Amino acid sequence: MAEITASLVKELRERTGAGMMECKKALTENNGDIDAAAEWLRKSGLAKADKKASRVAAEGRIAAAQDGGKAVLVEVNSETDFVAKDSNFIALCEAVAQAALASGSADVETLKAAKLASGETVEEARAAAVAKLGENIQVRRMVRMDTANHVAAYVHGGKIGVLVELAGGDAELARGLAMHVAAMNPPYNKAADVPAEFIAKEKEIELAKMSEKDKAKPADILEKIISGKLNKIVNEVTLYGQPYVLDGDKTVEAVLKAAGADVIGFQRLVVGEGIEKVQEDYLAEVAKAMQV
Repeated sequence: MAEITASLVKELRERTGAGMMECKKALTENNGDIDAAAEWLRKSGLAKADKKASRVAAEGRIAAAQDGGKAVLVEVNSETDFVAKDSNFIALCEAVAQAALASGSADVETLKAAKLASGETVEEARAAAVAKLGENIQVRRMVRMDTANHVAAYVHGGKIGVLVELAGGDAELARGLAMHVAAMNPPYNKAADVPAEFIAKEKEIELAKMSEKDKAKPADILEKIISGKLNKIVNEVTLYGQPYVLDGDKTVEAVLKAAGADVIGFQRLVVGEGIEKVQEDYLAEVAKAMQV
């Protein structure tokens, strides 16, 4: 039997939203396999949501730059939120985004050599900021779009950045959709983009959650019930299927159809996405509870 550690329970709890003891039981039942434990919780109806395993922990800022159909987002990280809000740090982020746009850089390594308006390279400006602000500062990620279609670059609070490419419609609709993606975080664009493996796994989970009475219903009725549940899930995880944040009475698909428009694709960055930051006090709390 694998050791069920406090950190493992903590990670499963954050992924699923289930209670501490339920998470410990799920890990015990599945020999410490966190993915199997998460699925076990979902099948048992105990998980609120299977959230991403990665934790958003690092501080910093997302900055955007745009010129028509050309747009970029860059993520620059700092150690503390205090520095992330510093005017010097904010200016650095904006300058790096402008350099990324002007240079045509496709990745961070190339971007490091790009020149800012000041004449410094991005890497030189980063090193100078480290010396001035006293924290480790890194240009971590960038994404870009270059198209003849409408492009919206939207940053929410410096923490979430979105690029949306829209064929048809107008710039206002593109911006509204970028705001929607920032708020609702759809994993996929359209139903056709949802992997077959995802659908198969959700079907398995829905069947496991059904009562024996429902499972005993005729095959065609059972299939309709499952199909309805799967359609709802697909709508929840796709941009097109979600209610539009600026008009909750309509889905994004309906809004796009009325405008004769089509979302070609989108990019979404969140500060610190995927970087773990240990929270010792919370780990201690979990460990104490496990000993009860």
